[in-house]
Amino acid sequence: MNNERDKEPEVFDRQLRNVCEHYADALRLHEEGVHLVSTDEKSGIQALERLHPALPMRAGQRSCERQEHEYKRHGTRCLFANLEVATGEVIAPSIGPTRTNEDFASHIARTIATDPKAGWVFVVDQLNIHQSEALHKLVAKECGISLELDRKGNLKHIKAMASRRTFLSDPTHRIRFVYTPKHTSWLNQIELWFSILVRRLLKRGTFTSVEDLRQQILAFIEYFNRTMAKPFKWTYKGRPLKV
Repeated sequence: MNNERDKEPEVFDRQLRNVCEHYADALRLHEEGVHLVSTDEKSGIQALERLHPALPMRAGQRSCERQEHEYKRHGTRCLFANLEVATGEVIAPSIGPTRTNEDFASHIARTIATDPKAGWVFVVDQLNIHQSEALHKLVAKECGISLELDRKGNLKHIKAMASRRTFLSDPTHRIRFVYTPKHTSWLNQIELWFSILVRRLLKRGTFTSVEDLRQQILAFIEYFNRTMAKPFKWTYKGRPLKV
C-alpha cells in the first residue's frame, strides 16, 4: 500500500485524479494557447570523463560496446526541464550548479518568458522549492496580483507552505501549479524523459568539463525535439491502484 494514501486517502486520490485529468486535457489546453508542462529537476548530474575508449562488441554479445570504468570527475550540474505534454517536446531547459528556491523560480520565469502572454500550468511534485516564497512572488507579479510584504520584503501573512501551495495552485490564475501526491514520481511525465536522457546520453557519455556536459545535454534536447519528440501515451486515469 502507499503510505501517503493511507494517511489521507481522499486528498491523495483527488490529487491523483487532478494530474491525470490535466494530462487528458493537454491537447485542448494547447489548442487554446495554454501550456501544460511537466516540470522537475535532475540534480547531481556528473561530468565524468572516461579515461579509456570503449571496447568493441564481442561476437555473440547482446549489449553495446563495453565501457571501461576509470574516469575523471569534473563536477556536477543540475538540469531543470519542462516537458510540453501535448507535443512531447522539452522546452526552456535550465542547467546550473545548484538547486535552490531562487534557481527554480528563475527557471520558471525563463520558461514563462518564452510565451509571456500565454497560460501556463506546471505539473510538479511537492518538493519545497516548488512551493517557495520566491515562486509565490513570481506568480503574483506575472499575474498582476498585489501582495502584502513586510519591511524586509517578505510575505507578510503567507508563511506556511500549505498556504503558498493553495495560492500557487489557484485555478483562476493564468500561471498555476498542479501538485502530484507525495512519493508518486512515476506520475510526473518528465521523469519518463529523464530516463531517456540517462539511457541515450548520460550513461554512455564522456564529458571533459561541466560546460561540455551542459552543451551535450542541450544538443541532445535539440536532437530529441527534432527527431524523437511525441506525446507520451498516458493510459492511467487516476483510479487508486490495487495491490
